[in-house]
Amino acid sequence: QVQLVESGGGLVQAGGSLRLSCAASGGTFWTYVMAWFRQAPGKEREFVAPINWSGDSTYYADSVKGRFTISRDNAKNTAYLQMNSLKPEDTAVYYCAAGRVGLRTTTDRSYPYWGQGTQVTVSS
Repeated sequence: QVQLVESGGGLVQAGGSLRLSCAASGGTFWTYVMAWFRQAPGKEREFVAPINWSGDSTYYADSVKGRFTISRDNAKNTAYLQMNSLKPEDTAVYYCAAGRVGLRTTTDRSYPYWGQGTQVTVSS
């Protein structure tokens, strides 16, 4: 079993930046694709970005491409999401997920392990 704990959320003004972290324990972190999803109030959870086991392949939703960067440090069992040029529409609870899936797996039900989420609020 893999346990995931997100941190780094908060309140930021539009145009600002935040870095989210996802600390993993209880499994072989380096064997999993790590991904970030988000869920805004009243909306379904949506895919943001995944990263492969070695960290050299990534993929982004069109809505965050060029602004967000996903990365991982296997020595620290941690994945990150650097979010720049934040917009009010980025406001959501952000979740990290882990699974032995293909890099382009964007459906949340395909990932068996999830964190509890961290709130990101972007004010205009």
